[in-house]
Amino acid sequence: MTTLKKLPLALAVIAALCPVSVLAQEYTQEQIDAMVAKAVDKALAERQAKIDAAMNKKADVVTEPQSPAQTPDLAIPFGVKFTGYARYGAHYQSGDQKYVAVDGSYNGASAIGRLGNEGNGGEFQLSKAFKGGNGAIWDVNVMFDHWGDEVNLKKAYAGVTNLLESNPNAYFWAGRDFHQRPQQGINDYFWMNHDGQGAGVKNFDLGGVQFDVAVVAAVESCSPEVMEDEANPSRITCTGGSGTGDKGNYAATSKIHGMKVGPLDLELYANYGFDSKAVDRDERLKAWQGGVVLSHTNDSGVNKLIARYSDNSDNSVYNKTDNLTTVYASFEGLHRFTQQAQVEYLLAFHDYDNDRDDRDNRRNYNAIVRPMYFWNDVHSTWLEAGWQRVDYQDGGDNSGWKVTLSQNMSIAMGPEFRPMLRFYVTGGEVDNKRTARVNNTDDTTLDSLNIGAMWEAWW
Repeated sequence: MTTLKKLPLALAVIAALCPVSVLAQEYTQEQIDAMVAKAVDKALAERQAKIDAAMNKKADVVTEPQSPAQTPDLAIPFGVKFTGYARYGAHYQSGDQKYVAVDGSYNGASAIGRLGNEGNGGEFQLSKAFKGGNGAIWDVNVMFDHWGDEVNLKKAYAGVTNLLESNPNAYFWAGRDFHQRPQQGINDYFWMNHDGQGAGVKNFDLGGVQFDVAVVAAVESCSPEVMEDEANPSRITCTGGSGTGDKGNYAATSKIHGMKVGPLDLELYANYGFDSKAVDRDERLKAWQGGVVLSHTNDSGVNKLIARYSDNSDNSVYNKTDNLTTVYASFEGLHRFTQQAQVEYLLAFHDYDNDRDDRDNRRNYNAIVRPMYFWNDVHSTWLEAGWQRVDYQDGGDNSGWKVTLSQNMSIAMGPEFRPMLRFYVTGGEVDNKRTARVNNTDDTTLDSLNIGAMWEAWW
């Protein structure tokens, strides 16, 4: 009787997973049970693979802002999509510095560690997606940012994907955008940055690798002024005029990604900078830079090696300095001892060398480590320690250290999850010996002890 009850279920499972010709054969009950068990195991494995794939899509702590355009296999959302990043809070200074910073740093205060060393601000974006009759997926995006109590239009662009049948993932865009700004998280460094306006294509498939290329222009800053006008006494205008707002500094950018070198992921960058006649000087400079990123991801975390060389520029070929060469290299990563105990770390080196004027030639060395313990899904404790040394070619050096202890509450367990509330205390000391010597001052040591509370979110 038991065999008769099992047989219909077995036949149903086998019918769904096996060809009809197989069912025409005769099997013993043991063979049928074995086939059912194998089919069930296969179904469970496929289900677990889908779950793992969904979990692996969690946001990385360090991300390059990308277009919110929907990929061809996703439904178009109704209405307007709201995305952004923001952090705001209070920061009490009881020492010499509000933020611990070493003079000559390649990235201000963040180079010695950003935790407890950040100001207020945010970026707020609205996006609308559309689907054409031919299946092409369009999006229109606008972003305003607020840093230093100034509000600026940072993005205003449109793009389209699923346009080419032979290359459905290629994303064509034009307008003003955050462009080619790969960012490191723990030191908040955009080791390349070409925000501006122009046009290009991303994720163009070249036989298994992805290719990005664009031409962009730096945006001319606008200084609002109240103009005396009898017809409209409150008329406000900008010194930048009413044109397209190109400053005159241009960049041709490119990136190759999606490459594998054994277990490593490889990215290559190459950029060229040039000026238009809007730049008011006879000699309009050229600049170029190249970069490489090697990263390795496993079950315990991720490690990443970054290297960049720039000629006549630093992290942007918009901004040019004759006879300047810079080199930036770093090693960073995240290691999970357990889901509750994790650590982030970074080692970085920056060389600034100007053959024409060597007074400020210098080398930056810095190290940051951030152990984190997650007590549960809400509460965590972070400790960040940073050290930095700026060694000048023209005698002397500046150095400093910083330690921040932060108690946090977040939406889920893990360093990548936001919103988060942070309550922190920061202590540090900076010894600007070289700066004091150049300025003929005696006060070289700056002590810091700061307390703050802040919320941070990306969405």
